[in-house]
Amino acid sequence: MIKLKIKTGDTVRVIAGDHKGSEGKVVSVDREKNKAIVEGVNMVSKHTKPSAKSPQGGIVKKEAPIHISNISLIDPKTKKATRVGSKVEGDKKVRVSKKSNQVL
Repeated sequence: MIKLKIKTGDTVRVIAGDHKGSEGKVVSVDREKNKAIVEGVNMVSKHTKPSAKSPQGGIVKKEAPIHISNISLIDPKTKKATRVGSKVEGDKKVRVSKKSNQVL
């Protein structure tokens, strides 16, 4: 399991694939599979059978996971996609934007 530079709650932009250019907030991150679920991106139609939870059944739209390599963090200062580095400030290790050198 490797350390990922994307965390839950980050605002990201899709940089490759069918949804290139779309932005959203990271809902969850799967570190084992190197995938993240981004709000409103990579929507898929899931066919559900009628059950106690949904007596009607039907087609449900939901977000599918997208690979970490296809998303890039958005710098809050420049509003552009940026790479992420790390820096030690005092006794804490913090994430830093490579474009603006600002703490994320």
